[in-house]
Amino acid sequence: MSEGLERRLDRILPGGKGVWIPLDHGISQYPEKGLEDINNIITQLIDSQVDAIVVHKGVLSHQMKIRDWGNFVCHISASTIHGGNRSGEKVSVATAEECLSRGAIGVSGQINLGDDNEAEMIIEIGDLTTDAWALEMPVLGMVYPRGPNLIISDEDETKGIAHAARLAWEIGCDVVKVPWTGSIESFQKVTSAVPIPVLIAGGPKEISFNELLVIVEQSIQSGGSGVCIGRQVFGCNNPSSNVRALRAIVHDGMSAKDAMKFVEE
Repeated sequence: MSEGLERRLDRILPGGKGVWIPLDHGISQYPEKGLEDINNIITQLIDSQVDAIVVHKGVLSHQMKIRDWGNFVCHISASTIHGGNRSGEKVSVATAEECLSRGAIGVSGQINLGDDNEAEMIIEIGDLTTDAWALEMPVLGMVYPRGPNLIISDEDETKGIAHAARLAWEIGCDVVKVPWTGSIESFQKVTSAVPIPVLIAGGPKEISFNELLVIVEQSIQSGGSGVCIGRQVFGCNNPSSNVRALRAIVHDGMSAKDAMKFVEE
């Protein structure tokens, strides 16, 4: 690993762990609760000591004009809910070089495993990891097994999530974001499948944040490296308190039960 890449990874994954907050949801659909005043939410997140914030390039450039903060990861994949039968296809809207020039420390891209256009997404993220490698920029792969063409064997208790992590690693990503598998035993199969940090997504929308904290604790016990969670943070009444709770588990090794004291109802 190059010195520049390693140094950047250490900044956004201190001690190999990270609390990352993605704010890329406004491209997919809008209005989005919590993102109406993105300047305010980003200020709260930075003050709460998140390790990285994932944004699209327009937001990134705007933020770099108003604040000196170097831990933005630029997401290059986009689609909207209006895309019909192609709404699950993520297309590239930026390059690694462009993201670096706009002020990003790393880049992020998405593949929806099993989508009709999976092959195109793999090509685009493969190109991203190639370009980012030359620039010594970390790459986060958001890989979700969610398409209509998924082939899941009866023996795969991860339901394709271990394969998603493996795809991200083998295609050159430095970090991967995947859904929670439902148990410590099954998620261990995900983290043991790759030598890169594994971050979990926010999980089902209908669960409470306290329920999510239990999942976060279990993911760490399974060898996970932290979280990349959006709506359960920016969409709540007090994002700062939720970040404190996540940091307590991910960075301080606190139990979910003890971390719940940070959460304000």
